Amino acid sequence: MPKCVALKRALAVLASAALAFLLRYAVLEAGLLPRDCGGSLAEGVDGLCAVKWLLVQSFIDQRLGWLSLACALLAVLAAIGAHGRPVPAAARVLAWLAIHAGVWGLVLYSFEPAAVGFMLALLLLSRAAPAQRGGGEGEGAEQPGAGLRVERLG
Repeated sequence: MPKCVALKRALAVLASAALAFLLRYAVLEAGLLPRDCGGSLAEGVDGLCAVKWLLVQSFIDQRLGWLSLACALLAVLAAIGAHGRPVPAAARVLAWLAIHAGVWGLVLYSFEPAAVGFMLALLLLSRAAPAQRGGGEGEGAEQPGAGLRVERLG
C-alpha cells in the first residue's frame, strides 16, 4: 500500500476518534442535550432528543463494541480463503468498519468488545500480501527459516 494511502487512512481513523471524543465530552457529558426526553420511540423523539436517543442507544449493551467485533470476525471469515493472496476487498471494508466502530466503542463506553474487534481488524489489515512485501510468485518457494540455519526436527 502506498504511503499516502496509509496516511489518509490513519488520518481518517484519527478524525473519527476526534469526532467521537467531541460527541462524548463536548456534547453528551457537557449537558448540551436536553435532560427531559422521552425514553422510547413510542413516546416520540424529535430534534435534539432524537440525537441524544441515538447516542445513548449506540452504547447501551455495548452495541458499538459488538458491532466492531462482529465486523472484525466477518472480515476474518472473508479473508480465510485468501491464503497467500491479497485480502479480499469485502474483508478490507469490513475490517475498516470494525476499526472505526472500535474507535467509537472505545470512546463511547463499549471498550471491552470494541478493543477486541479493533485489534482483530488491525491484525487483518496489517497482513500484507507477498507482492506487497516485495516478494513475488517465484520467490515464495524459500522456507521462512532458510537464512537462519534452522534444522527440521525429526
